[in-house]
Amino acid sequence: MIRIKAGGVPGGRRRVRRDLRDALRRAARRTVRKGRRRPVRCALALGLPTAWGAVAITYKLVCPLAQQNGLGARVVTSAVFFAVGTGLVLHVRQTLLRELRQARRVAGAAQSVLLRPLPPRIDGLHVAAAQLSADRGATIGGDLYEAVATEHGVRVVMGDVRGHGISAIGTAAAVLGSFREAVHDEPGLDGVLRRLERALSRHLRDRARTDHPSTGAEPGPPVAEEFVTVLLLEIGHDGRVHALNCGHPWPYLLSGTTVDPLSRTDPLPPLGPFPLPCDLTPVGCGHLLPGEGLVLHTDGAEDARDTRGRFFSLENALSEAIRECPLAAPQVVLGTVFTALLRHTDGEPTDDVALLILRNDRSGQPTLGARGTARPATTHPQPTTHL
Repeated sequence: MIRIKAGGVPGGRRRVRRDLRDALRRAARRTVRKGRRRPVRCALALGLPTAWGAVAITYKLVCPLAQQNGLGARVVTSAVFFAVGTGLVLHVRQTLLRELRQARRVAGAAQSVLLRPLPPRIDGLHVAAAQLSADRGATIGGDLYEAVATEHGVRVVMGDVRGHGISAIGTAAAVLGSFREAVHDEPGLDGVLRRLERALSRHLRDRARTDHPSTGAEPGPPVAEEFVTVLLLEIGHDGRVHALNCGHPWPYLLSGTTVDPLSRTDPLPPLGPFPLPCDLTPVGCGHLLPGEGLVLHTDGAEDARDTRGRFFSLENALSEAIRECPLAAPQVVLGTVFTALLRHTDGEPTDDVALLILRNDRSGQPTLGARGTARPATTHPQPTTHL
């Protein structure tokens, strides 16, 4: 994209000023028009209840039948007032539904900006993601995910904020906003993780200051009850995978018809309660070969229970999804897993659930040999925090 500054062409600054002045005038005219329409809308909103009330009062004062005490007169009077009451109730209901639809549209737009849809392909990787909120009326909750193509490779985050629903959206926004900037600035995953930790600490301090404004004192460190589990992945241009895990479930590797955990190392503690250790060495998880996929998920998927208290087996659901077609598109696998999850919970999950599937569709990668030798087992635990 070629950008021309205002001073780069004759009269450029004057043109910018003129365009800005015209835009301000248009905005002012729109505001004036909206202000003029507001009294009209208020009058229309009050017109129908006023008309119904006028009908009821007129009937009671003018109609001779309303002055009689016979059974027939009472039945007619009751029917009239019942019709008036029904009309008022329907009018209020329609008004509330209209306001609710408007609020949902605004909330949906805000939520789509926070947890924006991922493109179907990112740097040769086929991507599919979906999130299910446990709160009705919310499209997102405490789960977060993002995948960004950088000069270091495709960097992915999957996280889970303590709690679910609307109350966890602010924390998820703070973590996602920091991740989207840090992945381009930091050369290593350790720098990205430290940026996320600082962003979370600032958010929790600001929230504590907002929740307790009367104390006047600087809030202390965040309480241990507030935390976020985070999984960071970096998939290099050659398919090599590195990870940093802070209390999050490890993803599953889809290779042919087999489903295995990507790693079995001990994760670090979640972000929030404890500081990160000085040494943050990403775990090497081998290579993601062409045709193989990774399934990132939050604990809501494996903690979901049915009416008899049995946990949902995500590994078995993935195995069934790829059994007949090992190269099924990530969207197909995603739909199959969510269908099985909703069937298991009778359509009422008690926790937020997020799934993100990445499949390597790159061509021209060197052959790395059999799966057993291409990705050595990562049995060394990550560094732990000294308490």
